[in-house]
Amino acid sequence: MRILLSNDDGVSAPGIQVLAAALREFAEVQVVAPDRNRSGSSNALTLESPLRTQTLANGDIAVLQGTPTDCVYLGVNALMRPAPDIVVSGINAGPNLGDDVIYSGTVAAAMEGRHLGLPALAVSLNGHQHYATAAAITCRILRALQREPLRTGKILNINVPDLPLAEVKGLRVTRCGSRHPADKVFCQQDPRGQNLYWIGPPGDKFDAGPDTDFAAVEQGYVAITPLQVDLTAYAAQEVVKTWLTKAEVSGEW
Repeated sequence: MRILLSNDDGVSAPGIQVLAAALREFAEVQVVAPDRNRSGSSNALTLESPLRTQTLANGDIAVLQGTPTDCVYLGVNALMRPAPDIVVSGINAGPNLGDDVIYSGTVAAAMEGRHLGLPALAVSLNGHQHYATAAAITCRILRALQREPLRTGKILNINVPDLPLAEVKGLRVTRCGSRHPADKVFCQQDPRGQNLYWIGPPGDKFDAGPDTDFAAVEQGYVAITPLQVDLTAYAAQEVVKTWLTKAEVSGEW
């Protein structure tokens, strides 16, 4: 198995390094990751400036000022030859649950892999301690994919509880929960009296029902949520068509 490994925490982050070491025990791995933390960058793609890379002493490739999406795009199309069989993103420091997937660079890297025609996993740890647990679970899932390919055409978003491996209760297939809207902004002033703004933390849980990713991780299970790139709200199409007619939006052109 040839694995392109990326993340949004940066090429030197502990999560990606622990995972790379574990994967290299049974697979060929090429790390292509941002040279710095790019958390929250979602699916941003650099189009207005060139990208430079730096190959580190261990063979990992850092994309200078690149986003996770940049890294996977370059990795699949230019930097890993022969091309990878699968894209893995992670291990993220902290969870990507519920609405977090909208902003997550970790999920975006996997999404770009899927967009380029490859199976893809996004892996996150619900904390900052037991990266080895998340690495072991990722390896199990990848070995299972070798034995029995999963042909859903979807991304698997995997969130692992921050526990020793022996304390993880098992795997659950889940759906994304949701949060209340985030509304905190912190304002400071620089030495010249100009305002500086910091984006606050995400909103509290809103939908954390028993079948959600929130609930599974909180109860000590690994949450596996299939994600799709197609954001079309098919059930709303007829509603919108009816509204267009009633609201007389079309009119005369």
